[in-house]
Amino acid sequence: MKVNRFQRKLERSVITILCFFLLGLFLVSWEPQSHPQDFEDIETGCTSIMVGRLATTDGSVITAHSCDGNYRTWLNIVPRAKHYLGSKNTIYSGKMHTETAWDLRDVAQKGEIPQVEETYAFLNTAYPCLNEHQLAIGETTIGGKRELYNSSGLFMIEELERIMLERCRTAREAIRLAGELVKEYGYGDRGECLTIADPKEIWHFEIFGTGLREKGAIWAAVRIPDDQVGVSANIPRIGVLNLEDPDHYLASENVFDFAQKRGWWDPESGKPFKFWEAYSGRKPFSTREYYVFNTLTPSLNLDFEAEELPFSVKPDKKVSVRDVMKLYRETYAGTEFDMTKNIKVKARRSDEMIKSPIISPWMSYDMTTLLNTLKPGVVERYRTIAIAGCAYSHIIQCRDWLPDPIGGLCWFAFDNPGQSARIPIFSGVTELPPGFEICAQHRFRTDSACWSFRRANRLSTVKWGQAGKFIEETVKEFEEKAFFDLPLIEKRALDIYKSEEPEKSVARLKEYLTKYTNDFARAAMHKYWELGDKFWTMFARGF
Repeated sequence: MKVNRFQRKLERSVITILCFFLLGLFLVSWEPQSHPQDFEDIETGCTSIMVGRLATTDGSVITAHSCDGNYRTWLNIVPRAKHYLGSKNTIYSGKMHTETAWDLRDVAQKGEIPQVEETYAFLNTAYPCLNEHQLAIGETTIGGKRELYNSSGLFMIEELERIMLERCRTAREAIRLAGELVKEYGYGDRGECLTIADPKEIWHFEIFGTGLREKGAIWAAVRIPDDQVGVSANIPRIGVLNLEDPDHYLASENVFDFAQKRGWWDPESGKPFKFWEAYSGRKPFSTREYYVFNTLTPSLNLDFEAEELPFSVKPDKKVSVRDVMKLYRETYAGTEFDMTKNIKVKARRSDEMIKSPIISPWMSYDMTTLLNTLKPGVVERYRTIAIAGCAYSHIIQCRDWLPDPIGGLCWFAFDNPGQSARIPIFSGVTELPPGFEICAQHRFRTDSACWSFRRANRLSTVKWGQAGKFIEETVKEFEEKAFFDLPLIEKRALDIYKSEEPEKSVARLKEYLTKYTNDFARAAMHKYWELGDKFWTMFARGF
């Protein structure tokens, strides 16, 4: 009896251990599969638009990023710092979900790397984005084959971005540094794309792990031609690599061999190696990439049903930063991808059919399911560029005709980029309002800058047909103000820069830019608190 009981316990223990082991393997190897038109996935993902300096109206280089999903909304300026010889730089599991800048709950230390003598100041968003030397980075998660994920690699993508901004001045320096770091310490994140810009050029960089048993990474980078536009929207896009042209193509040394060993590419087939095909296999574009290219280059008559789009395109006319802002507000209104086009109701006291005033471009999954249940097919689901589930977004200009503290300009917006005003943050800004360091993802807080925008944005969708015009007017008001101010601010900043000894002038310049950014931010926050109050008043009666 005792033996049988012991055997049964042993068997149960073995089965339990085996189950946990198999579950662990599943969790390590599992990767969410992204389906561009699966509406359940639209609350995550990001969009990055890139514009070369000869494709912009003013000669700036542009990169951008919408951080779509439940990521931290707090941000701050990390100052330049000097470090003693032999010190270490701690690499973390990431601070993507902390509530404040000083919140270290659930933040794990993954390891250390040697520190450098001096690190540069940078704008510390969830995915760090701009440093004091006008090095700028956008990001999108691109997935890739699940076999490539390696949780033991040291670097998560946001930590890799941080080190790039702390140590590099140019896009090429950043790419080379990233390649060296992941080769030595390993890459432990999903497939990612970074769109890395400096005042001269912009590069599209894609990176994957090498699987559970191999340290290192597989990566490739392609320079966007100076007169062209690129886009990354959660799908690997790099195709053919011409590594004999290092001015436009860079890659890890294992980029071809690894794919060949895994059977993902056969050089004997005569078929050209394509990076996206080897390491992803997904069609390399969907609605967002197509929409951006088709909007800026209608002369190409691009086909949405094509197997592949051009990697980058030359726009029919030069692109301004305000054109890019407009793209980030896109919900495809008036196009074939407009999800609200079929939702019509009778106007009051009339037989005229109008768009329902309670419908917004940012309907939840539950709302679209309800509508499609009542009338199948009334909502065709597409992933828009602007979504309500956006944590924050930025559009960054790098401008080589201005000193670095003035030349780098981050147009930052909290929450939905289709509803929020953008705040200009120069690369010389040294601090931001205290509310910028309070995340909006954990609870409602009136001391959080993000909540001033989020509250108004969400309340406006109670009856978008009535409230939307107030949001749109406010976005326009602050955009007009910023672009009216900009020439005057930059002229005054240049006068300060040239007026005194270099160290004193730079200090005064940074103080001036910091005051302007903070004043602008506070004005925008105050306006959105007022809008939120207005919408409470408009809709409190419930009809």
